[in-house]
Amino acid sequence: MLEKDHPQISQRRQAALLAVARSSASYQAVPEREADRRVMRLMDELYLKDPSLGSRPLVTLLERDHGILINRKRVQRLRRAMGLEAIWCRPRTTIADGSRRKYPYLLRDLKIDRANQVWCTDITYVPMPVGHAYLCAVMDWHTRKVLGWTVSNTMDTELCLNALQKALSLTGTRPEIFNTDQGSQFTSEEWTGRLTDLGIAISMDGRGRWMDNVFIERLWRSVKYGEIYLKEHATLGALRAGLGDWFQRYNEWRPHAALGNLTPCVYYDRSVAAALVEAGKALSAA
Repeated sequence: MLEKDHPQISQRRQAALLAVARSSASYQAVPEREADRRVMRLMDELYLKDPSLGSRPLVTLLERDHGILINRKRVQRLRRAMGLEAIWCRPRTTIADGSRRKYPYLLRDLKIDRANQVWCTDITYVPMPVGHAYLCAVMDWHTRKVLGWTVSNTMDTELCLNALQKALSLTGTRPEIFNTDQGSQFTSEEWTGRLTDLGIAISMDGRGRWMDNVFIERLWRSVKYGEIYLKEHATLGALRAGLGDWFQRYNEWRPHAALGNLTPCVYYDRSVAAALVEAGKALSAA
């Protein structure tokens, strides 16, 4: 918004009116170093193989398997930038942040046997040749169908809300329960308020319990080894196009052994149809 050649208002005055630092007008973002991008890519692969690895074993693995000599503090800094956290058993004396409400895990011992009974979502880091992006997807728990997804270079609540809106628009319905982890995006008032307004029960994984959302964690492994790592899309546009093709194949072409070798789309449609039949029988009996 600053005009360097404005005939009447100086840059200093413009910056004061806009309440921004004058130095920000000439700031140019510094791209990530190639060495850092390589390390982040490798750490992302290692996280998929073993999410319980801390910074110390990562330093050892990077040196032993890839010949990368790296400082532990650098590993920690890059992991924070990626939004990754090692899964480990925390002491019972740990006090949760009371500024945001945490919801209980509702899926334990719950029989999930129909589509749209439970949806789940998560965010994952996507390495790119220059910079990185974040992918958020919404999945139906029973049928494994990906109902909506979005990509962005920022990891904020808006990314998750956009994926949710795509899922709602695609299905024309809403789930009974929505399960997420305890990430800041999913404990925000914007996210929980949206689900509450829709009348959806909110479920959250236990702290450090990645197995509580195991199906979408398995999805990340598939999409990264089947698309992202193979192609390393140069731009967000290319990444969206590649993921669009991959998710279409995943939903409509790829058979799943857990679904009787049916595709998620076919299994989802059959489950929805069966639920409608059961609902019709119940109305007739009433």
